Amino acid sequence: MSRQIVEIETKTFIRFWLVIIGFAVLAFFVIRASEALAIIGIAALLAIAIRPLALKVDRLIGKKTQSRLASVLAYVIVLLVIAGIVAAIAPVIVTEFAKFLSTLPETVKHADLSGLNDIGRSFGIENLSSEIVKSIDELSHNLLNSLGTGVISGLTTVGGIVGKALITLVLTLFFLLDGPQLVNSLWDALGARSSRAITEARIIVKKMTNVISTFFSKQVLIALLDGTVTALSVFALLLIFGVEARLALPMGLITMVCYLIPMFGQVIGAALVTLILAFNNPIVAIIWLAFYIIYGFVEVNVFAPKFQGNALKLRPVVILMAMVIGTYTFGLLGAIVAIPIAGCIKVLIEEYPTIRKLRS
Repeated sequence: MSRQIVEIETKTFIRFWLVIIGFAVLAFFVIRASEALAIIGIAALLAIAIRPLALKVDRLIGKKTQSRLASVLAYVIVLLVIAGIVAAIAPVIVTEFAKFLSTLPETVKHADLSGLNDIGRSFGIENLSSEIVKSIDELSHNLLNSLGTGVISGLTTVGGIVGKALITLVLTLFFLLDGPQLVNSLWDALGARSSRAITEARIIVKKMTNVISTFFSKQVLIALLDGTVTALSVFALLLIFGVEARLALPMGLITMVCYLIPMFGQVIGAALVTLILAFNNPIVAIIWLAFYIIYGFVEVNVFAPKFQGNALKLRPVVILMAMVIGTYTFGLLGAIVAIPIAGCIKVLIEEYPTIRKLRS
């Protein structure tokens, strides 16, 4: 049996190992810089999402104004809206939770728990109702005490998150201001190599940016509708049952913000609003939850398709898979940006035959 000896040139051997080493170095760099790359990617997505608002501001101001000023104004508007929402929601959640904990022991004391004593005696507990009241009283006091200490102890974690958020916001502003010029310079530099390929690449990139901006704009539009319906319905119920109507606006803001979380945002928002309303009036909470379930069904099947259309044309299983990957990789923010990224990947898959023709 003869053996065939394959001779490999020295240059080919060196090139092979250089490619392997290059991929290894690139993988090491990506792993080490994954957090920084994620921040840059999120900032770029946010800049693309804010860009349509900047164009509208530019048209409203007039032709004499530079587009950079319009970008800054759009950026400031978004920041002010976010700050206003946080300022309106956070105090209400903390106040209502603290009020519930402080009134819980008295509520339990005045409740009729005498029937529990018979059950307790069968287990050797003489006065089960008083033991339950005592345990709830201790639990509520401990939770109230830990509420303040928990906030203080969590400041270090919050500080790290705030630091990353600030870096993301600064990068978003720079992408808004210099992103278009940077992209145009890149196309101009590459244009001399293959005009046909660059033209097709620009078309593909434009489709991807349209997917991102369309997703965020339509998502915000439906979220505004959801928050408005929640605020009005809560306001009407609170007036009917004689409860302070000050909760209406924060409840609407809660559902609006939660709706921006794909797939599960509506459920989270409904649970939070129902819980806070139950602290004040359980009947109002039950009626509102029943109303919101009906409205949510109508919204998902009527309003959302009408506003959003089939912009992304992604199947539910693809959306769910993208959300799982995004959540486990980058947390809540990853879940939000996962769907537009999946839409961009879909664009690349659809355009692959064109890309393949250009390569041949």
